[in-house]
Amino acid sequence: SCKLFFSNDPLKIVKAKGQYMYDENGRQYLDCINNVAHVGHCHPDIVKAAHEQNQLLNTNSRYLHDNLVDYAERLSKTLPEKLCTFYFLNSGSEANDLALRLARQYTKHEDVIVLDHAYHGHLTSLIDISPYKFRNLEGQKEWVHVAPVPDTYRGLYREDHEDSVTAYADEVKNIIEHAHKRGRKIAAFFAESLPSVGGQIIPPAGYFQKVAEHVHKAGGVFIADEIQVGFGRVGKHFWAFQLQGEDFIPDIVTMGKPIGNGHPLACVATTKEIAEAFSATGVEYFNTFGGNPVSCAIGLAVLDVIEKEHLQAHATEVGNFLMKTLKEQQIKHPIIGDVRGCGLFIGVDLIKDQAERTPATAEAEDLITRLKEKYILLSTDGPGRNVLKFKPPMCFNMEDAKFVVETIDKILT
Repeated sequence: SCKLFFSNDPLKIVKAKGQYMYDENGRQYLDCINNVAHVGHCHPDIVKAAHEQNQLLNTNSRYLHDNLVDYAERLSKTLPEKLCTFYFLNSGSEANDLALRLARQYTKHEDVIVLDHAYHGHLTSLIDISPYKFRNLEGQKEWVHVAPVPDTYRGLYREDHEDSVTAYADEVKNIIEHAHKRGRKIAAFFAESLPSVGGQIIPPAGYFQKVAEHVHKAGGVFIADEIQVGFGRVGKHFWAFQLQGEDFIPDIVTMGKPIGNGHPLACVATTKEIAEAFSATGVEYFNTFGGNPVSCAIGLAVLDVIEKEHLQAHATEVGNFLMKTLKEQQIKHPIIGDVRGCGLFIGVDLIKDQAERTPATAEAEDLITRLKEKYILLSTDGPGRNVLKFKPPMCFNMEDAKFVVETIDKILT
């Protein structure tokens, strides 16, 4: 059940640095896949912070320790003021599971609305709210409601629709009304700020605001999953949910993957009211490794590097260049149906024909296989496995972008 990248001819990677990975024969590969090594593989500042704290103390968070408070304080400065209570954990799956518990305890409701093709983690509770997984397993639970993904390229309401924002938000409103008729009550709307497994989707600005309005009216909360896309990846903002506009603030934000640059660290940020409702049960929340001094030292170092190396501005500059050059390829190669993204989160939707927009699944698979032969690591996703996913380490640069696009051009030609 454990699958390797490029399973027909898998890679044995023995070391990595920055945006490059090296196999056992010393061959260098450009990594366009890895959003976990957020500031670069084996970044010396991260390695140093881990090593120095490891030499002093690593224990659970039942003792006072400055790293925990310092880190929570630093994180809080990146978020809207009302998101001021933090829970530290080990993985994105743990974070999303806790977010679910928080929402249910606060609202006293059970039901969850998710976007189609969503993936939120591998725990049982999260498989239940991940259509990407549960459609191939036991199916949809009665407390789960699936809304159409707000995809204006191949979704229900496309770029030619007069008001796709309202149309997609109304789908959520209809789900809520239908649930209420059946005596169900909504605890949460749970969504990735930018759906990744769903095909690198950029929801139209204003969609989350309208959805939040319907969800709050129903007594539910809005959970933004930033596990794939947070920490400056989108460039112009630190968090992807901020692309929706300053007037949108989720009730709960979950973080994972890039937060620790490969170290197992995750976080849930929420409001004081939600946290207090959770603690009112009298059942304590405890996580053995969550918020330990080493994890927090690493988390702080990641924030330092993002700031010191101006990685947000870098993501904007390189991302804009990558989008521009990929769109030039779109004009040249009819197989490229859509290029979408923000910062260093970009999707290239490959199609068989322009009218039907049929996913070019086999062609996408062939392309990433041939890119690997040219020492470029890229992956595909989306319901049709036809979307090329760019989410490289944030140190990915202009030369890397040129190399990738020129190679894609040659292969498509």
